[in-house]
Amino acid sequence: MAEIALSGKRVIVTGAGGGLGRAFALAFADAGAQVIAADINLPGAEETAALIGGDAVAARVDVTQAESCREVVAQAVSRLGGLDVLVNNAALYGGLQRAPFEEIDEAVWDRVMAVNVKGVWQMTRAASAALRATGNASVINIASATVFSGSPLWMHYVTSKGALIAMTRTMAREMGRDGVRVNAIAPGFTLTEASLDLIDNARHYGVDRASLKRNAEVDDITGGALYLASSLAGFVTGQTLVIDGGKQFI
Repeated sequence: MAEIALSGKRVIVTGAGGGLGRAFALAFADAGAQVIAADINLPGAEETAALIGGDAVAARVDVTQAESCREVVAQAVSRLGGLDVLVNNAALYGGLQRAPFEEIDEAVWDRVMAVNVKGVWQMTRAASAALRATGNASVINIASATVFSGSPLWMHYVTSKGALIAMTRTMAREMGRDGVRVNAIAPGFTLTEASLDLIDNARHYGVDRASLKRNAEVDDITGGALYLASSLAGFVTGQTLVIDGGKQFI
């Protein structure tokens, strides 16, 4: 995915210890960016940084804690000299249990909202000054196409990602005057380690409902992020890019 050149861009990817987050970190590095792979799972982040090599940095971040978010941003400014792109990917997903909304445990609901919603607010708030100082920065929030399909038995996750899309629009309005673009990506079902573990026969899951008769690979999703971070999307903000093979149109 090196067709889009992002040479010299300074990037934080949260949730970069595996799955899509690791794929985002690797894709940005392949496109020439300097990457901080941040995750609450530091060994996973370190493995991602090792896969990138060079000047990639691993950092531990708990996105629900304001001080932790400030620390990773300070590390980006210190190590990289600033911040051009923030990819808010950290989220609870793989370990969640599907259940009717009446049966979702309140503590689980609160934890999902703390990570998936509050975490994006905390991380972007911590990065705001550094992004505004750049004058041409990009925030990419990773939402989900389940917001549009209303996936049953998944209300805590779907609701959190719907809130993220609303947050994206408001952030775009508030940060645009300083040249910061804020967009969201809403992936459909994507073949990652987590989804393969979560869904039986995952490669064929929901393909009958897609216009393009396959499920997304990680490169399909990372390509959208590289586009949104690049000058090709220089006049795109407040938008949600749905990457689901056309499932929402059938």
